[in-house]
Amino acid sequence: MLIPDILERAVESHGDHIAVEEGRHRIRYVELAKRVAHLASVLRASGLAPGDRIGILAPNSLLFVQAYFAAAHAGLVLVPLNTRAHAEGLARVLQHAGARSLLVHGELLEQGREIVGHGGPAVIGPEELRRRPEAPTPVPRHDGRRDDAAQIYYTSGTTGDPKGVVLTHANVCSHAEMARRALALTDIDTFGHIAPMFHLADAWATFSVTLVGGRHRMVGSFRPEAVVEELSSGITITNLVPTMLGDLVHHRAAHRPYPGLRTILSGGAPIAPALVERVIATFGCDYVQTYGLTETSPFLTMSLLPEHLKSQPIAVQRRFQCKTGRPLPGVEVRVLLADGSPVPPDGVTVGEIVARGPTVSPGYWRNGEATAAAFRAGWFHTGDLAVVDEEGFINIVDRMKDVILSGGETIYSTEVENALAAHPHVQQVAVVGVPHPRWGEAVLAVVVAAGRFALSEEELRAHARAHLGAHQVPKAFELREELPRTGSGKVAKRLLRDEYQGRFSTDVR
Repeated sequence: MLIPDILERAVESHGDHIAVEEGRHRIRYVELAKRVAHLASVLRASGLAPGDRIGILAPNSLLFVQAYFAAAHAGLVLVPLNTRAHAEGLARVLQHAGARSLLVHGELLEQGREIVGHGGPAVIGPEELRRRPEAPTPVPRHDGRRDDAAQIYYTSGTTGDPKGVVLTHANVCSHAEMARRALALTDIDTFGHIAPMFHLADAWATFSVTLVGGRHRMVGSFRPEAVVEELSSGITITNLVPTMLGDLVHHRAAHRPYPGLRTILSGGAPIAPALVERVIATFGCDYVQTYGLTETSPFLTMSLLPEHLKSQPIAVQRRFQCKTGRPLPGVEVRVLLADGSPVPPDGVTVGEIVARGPTVSPGYWRNGEATAAAFRAGWFHTGDLAVVDEEGFINIVDRMKDVILSGGETIYSTEVENALAAHPHVQQVAVVGVPHPRWGEAVLAVVVAAGRFALSEEELRAHARAHLGAHQVPKAFELREELPRTGSGKVAKRLLRDEYQGRFSTDVR
């Protein structure tokens, strides 16, 4: 199956169903297919040929859904861009991708022109689309191979060397079917596109939901009050990152019924058990923790409970729901020690997560060195450290790059974050290691208080001492109104590490 087959099957089985809701607009699958074919023809008429790369700069929108399918229809490789990144960095990404054009939504035309000013390719915006013939010569769908590139997602490059993850038609289609089965998606589901569609935290649903003839509801920029309104009015399932969930459950507008909402997925970063409890209490729906990376399309695991655990006490169920999850059928996931042997299922021994299967990327675009480093002997090495329990649930303890080495002790930032997040007045927390003249690295906790509550360093330190080992207690606490975030909404720990590099320069305790 190729990506265009997903839409064609939806039209055959659910042609009269609503495909996309955007504001007051309702687009049925039959009409969506016509729009996709028209956009594909316009793109090819602009001079693009199969195999060419085309960038897209757009908010969550009908245009984005059309572009994902139209690019595949025309045999093009779509390069989604982080709308929150600087124009100069995005131009560099497009240059690295060799993109020949940039499709821009009307709301972001000014940003698109800035990208062009920094050396980006020509913009195809609303004006350019209107100048094209209303009915350009129809372009038959390009039937390439399953291992042809379909999309390139840049996981870095706006500030450093570009690293673009290539996903093939086989990757995307295999994942669409795998996620459909795991989440029991059907044509009565309405997926809330709340996380950005330029990131796979949300983009995966474009294909899985279309595969079953479900409904895509476009939600604009992330504003908690507007999002809870959408979640309470017909959305059945969505996928959010933990920082978004933290913002929602602490918002005064969140206390309302959510009659249609059946499942909230969380992924993109580890989540504190205390936040999971609050999500379930607030929304009254199933909660599923997910884990994956752009390189894996993205999902590798989900915290879906096996039948024998569903009869256990709620406290036991919650303990497993908060974990990273078990591997999904269709992909192999292992946790390995440095010598390549699997970790014992003791919930304590730490190893690196590796994966292989049809959803795993073939590598990085024009970056053989990075590909060779991450894809070894048929396995993708994630750089994530985890343990495995007796039920086969994997649980991440940290990213390799986030592990803190302090005074000879190994400290996992996730464990410290989870302990601090259990404080009732903590809304968000990020823990990083920063240079220390005596200990090598010291633990620094950056905390956002919930609501209007006041927190002090003494109160946080006392809480940490009650829940953590002495070596894990942060050397210092910084209180802030918000944490820096990446384009996908995750906490940008790299920025925090850079910001606090000199925090302990004169402290030799």
